[in-house]
Amino acid sequence: MADPATLDKAFHHIMRSFIETGRAPHYTETAVALGISVEEARQIFRDLEATGYSFFLHPETDQIVSVAPFNNLPNQYRITIDGEPKWFAQ
Repeated sequence: MADPATLDKAFHHIMRSFIETGRAPHYTETAVALGISVEEARQIFRDLEATGYSFFLHPETDQIVSVAPFNNLPNQYRITIDGEPKWFAQ
């Protein structure tokens, strides 16, 4: 498992991406943002899922499907802030 500081940086990057773009980053984007290899970023996603926090990868993939309170897949729980409907809730 990645060290706690690296997991914190990755989690922060993921949450910033949700907030700024309305979607979760791909692990290749996270690799670039953290200056690590693509495989390291992919493993960090798995490590974050293994923490027990509400962080879920789509089954049999390394794609983020949900990180509390956000959902990466469109659903009936649309979040609108200041008139901008950019997010979906868990």
